[in-house]
Amino acid sequence: MRRVLATLLFLAMAVCAAPAAGDQIPRADLERRAAELSNTLPSQFHVVIEPPFVIVGDQEPAAVAGHAEGTVRWAVERLRRDYFPNDPNGIFTIWLFGSTESYERNTEKFFGQKPISPYGFCLNSRRALVMNITTGGGTLVHEMVHAFMESNFPECPVWFNEGLGSLYEQSQNRDGHIIGLTNWRLAGLQRAITAKQLPPFETLLAMSATEFYDKDKGTNYAQARYLLYYLQEKGLLAGFYRDFHDGVKKDPTGVATLRKALGREDLGAFQREWEAWVLKLTFP
Repeated sequence: MRRVLATLLFLAMAVCAAPAAGDQIPRADLERRAAELSNTLPSQFHVVIEPPFVIVGDQEPAAVAGHAEGTVRWAVERLRRDYFPNDPNGIFTIWLFGSTESYERNTEKFFGQKPISPYGFCLNSRRALVMNITTGGGTLVHEMVHAFMESNFPECPVWFNEGLGSLYEQSQNRDGHIIGLTNWRLAGLQRAITAKQLPPFETLLAMSATEFYDKDKGTNYAQARYLLYYLQEKGLLAGFYRDFHDGVKKDPTGVATLRKALGREDLGAFQREWEAWVLKLTFP
């Protein structure tokens, strides 16, 4: 009982009131989920409510609260502002493991499988974002985008879902908005450009999930990411998202919306210019 009371006090101190917009997960539901976890998990785990998520971490309470405020709250506020009025469908629990050993051991313990990535992954069937938080918060923000995308833009194709998630793997604040920065995916993309291995944008945007993930997955992620990075840097990304969201039934791949956003009919000519632009980017 003492531990439960202490946990509930910690939850109350760590909570941030989320801005009201769209379909929201009731606070009582988050509290019930947090209480269930607090009453069943071993004592080294700490539980925090950070709407619309419940967060579980095996680091010290201050560290878990720091991730909740510094990464989750920070990203939620900005993702809502620019893209997502609706909370995710159902309560996602974010699991933050404070070492590689803990991440690997507890992923098998709680979810019955080995991690599919050294950084983290989304287990949609269990409404769980599972993270090796020692690798940084970039993968966490990436997976949060997927949780929000499902309830706000379920028709979006894989290239945009993964492109936007990847864009915010390395991000910062700019005038109250989340902004993607260049990141580790740049080097592989530049090598593919130099080797003339990239598919046309029309092909990338029309890829099924199987094609996107199975055919040169790393390059597909990077090409989608840096297409959105270009739109961001030209001030076009937010408008592109709104137009694509509203017109997806007529333009399911986004090709027509991309042409409109760019003011370009010839995407082949644009891609050559974009590739030259990407080759001048640097990271770090």
